[in-house]
Amino acid sequence: MIHVILCDDHALVRRGIRDTLAESADMRVTGEAGSYTELKELLRHAPCDVLLLDVNLPGRSGLEILSSLQESHPSIKVLIVSMYPEDQYALRAIRAGAHGYANKASDPLALIDAVHTVVQGRKYLTPEVAQLLADSLSQPERELPHEALSERELQTLVKIASGKRLSDIAQELVLSPKTVSVYRARVLTKLHLSNNAELTVYAIRNKLV
Repeated sequence: MIHVILCDDHALVRRGIRDTLAESADMRVTGEAGSYTELKELLRHAPCDVLLLDVNLPGRSGLEILSSLQESHPSIKVLIVSMYPEDQYALRAIRAGAHGYANKASDPLALIDAVHTVVQGRKYLTPEVAQLLADSLSQPERELPHEALSERELQTLVKIASGKRLSDIAQELVLSPKTVSVYRARVLTKLHLSNNAELTVYAIRNKLV
């Protein structure tokens, strides 16, 4: 039996994933968490072979959690399941140690194949992610400026470019408005931009929104 834990801050998303995995007789969801705090407590007693982890979580983000799990629970296979397009976070996730990346908009039944793949110790790569990985290997010198951003900085960039106010972003990420302002300032500095309008244009040109 493959023991799976779900970590996503949306209960409806977790319910959908749970129902999907129920189609496979050899899988069992042993727990659900909506944040890193809940996940840490869950992992103390619930068996877990594969963790389905969202990127956009309150408090600590998915990739930050991934880094911590590599030290505390190295045997757990982590599959990132995100709403973000592959070209935004897939390579970051794989490079950070994730065993695979699945988009929430893809065929739900593909998750079953993904879990089977990673539990066997192999990477789960969709054709889109495989192409991105191949491109990055063949053209390593073409790193774009936003690829040097931290995960929180990239999230801030995408949310501002999507028209969200700093107060809204702070609430979504469970951060203080001051902290989000710091992330915004870092993004502007690293991308050599001056204001939100230029930031939005950059995001659109690079297909981040």
